Amino acid sequence: MSRTSGPSAVGRSDADVAEAIPGSPDRGEAAEPRERDVAHGVPSTTTEPPPHACDAHGAGAGTEAPRRAGNGGLGTALVGVAVVAVLAGPLLEDLPGLAAFGAWRTLVVAIAVQGVPFLLLGTLVSAAIGAFVPANAFSKALPRNPALAVPVAGAAGMVLPGCECASVPVAGSLMRRGVAPAAALTFLLAAPAVNPVVLVSTAVAFPGSPEMVVARFGASLVVAVLMGWLWISWGREEWLRLPTSPAGHVPGGSRLVAFRRGLQHDFLHAGGFLVVGAMAAATFNVLVPPSVLEVFADSPWLGVLVAAVLAVLLSVCSEADAFVAASFTGFSPTARLAFMVVGPMVDLKLIALQSGAFGRAFAWRFSAATFVVAVLCCVIVGGVLL
Repeated sequence: MSRTSGPSAVGRSDADVAEAIPGSPDRGEAAEPRERDVAHGVPSTTTEPPPHACDAHGAGAGTEAPRRAGNGGLGTALVGVAVVAVLAGPLLEDLPGLAAFGAWRTLVVAIAVQGVPFLLLGTLVSAAIGAFVPANAFSKALPRNPALAVPVAGAAGMVLPGCECASVPVAGSLMRRGVAPAAALTFLLAAPAVNPVVLVSTAVAFPGSPEMVVARFGASLVVAVLMGWLWISWGREEWLRLPTSPAGHVPGGSRLVAFRRGLQHDFLHAGGFLVVGAMAAATFNVLVPPSVLEVFADSPWLGVLVAAVLAVLLSVCSEADAFVAASFTGFSPTARLAFMVVGPMVDLKLIALQSGAFGRAFAWRFSAATFVVAVLCCVIVGGVLL
């Protein structure tokens, strides 16, 4: 015995389904105008999908949870390794050939202890913004003209602190909501580099040197704005793969849960890189002879390039990289400035994140251009202020 029901959805066309869903755009209106305009910084006027929990609140369910767990597990493992190494220090120092391990352990603890409070403060604010501030609040505050939106987006980084680990997904979320890519990319570079937490940590790491704080702020902001304008002028559509909305959204998720997950993920993930940076900096100071540093110190250009490359390789969180830079006493002030400016904008973890969000073609081109512009700006600003 068969039951009679309403019209079956099996035989309905895509247009019929679209008409049956209130607010659904017609499939005949393709996304081509958005893809054609968005690469060069023209904001989209198409109807955006409802904000995803991961975008507006900083965390989502489904596929997002395993990714967070994996990153947090890596950070926890790195922190655990450092704790074991520090606790085992007194035993290892007595072994033959490990007399320098005590100095290495002291440096690791000093750098980590100085950096952790600022790292925690930055991740607290970042998680709160991600959980409680809607993403469309940023697009409403930006001018429609991309050239004007770029410096505004750079200035927004001054009041929206966050780790560079979160800057890529935030920039992708802004693009999905119609923000010009040039402005979103400027925010991506500026937010982790010129926010108050980073500037205060720089002042603490370089006591009695306010010129270093001013130099970092000025060089970082100039680099971010220049890269936004360069993208408007020379960016190509085929280089940028527009980010797609994450899957796995469960409506009605708790914002407090999103805050907790965001804080846990950002702190453990960035804390792991802080430990790696502290261990690498301590190793550098203990193993590298002073004579090698004197070679770099005598060549300003070479010292700046070496410090910039170290920033890419060490991938230290921006809230704590000033303490690592301050430990590089063999480098010139301009070289240490380059370490702090390049790090939050170009490092290995950011290149990987950008490749996943925007495509490898974009990530390598954008990172290489940012590296060159950052080094040149540091040389100019350092020569004037330092």
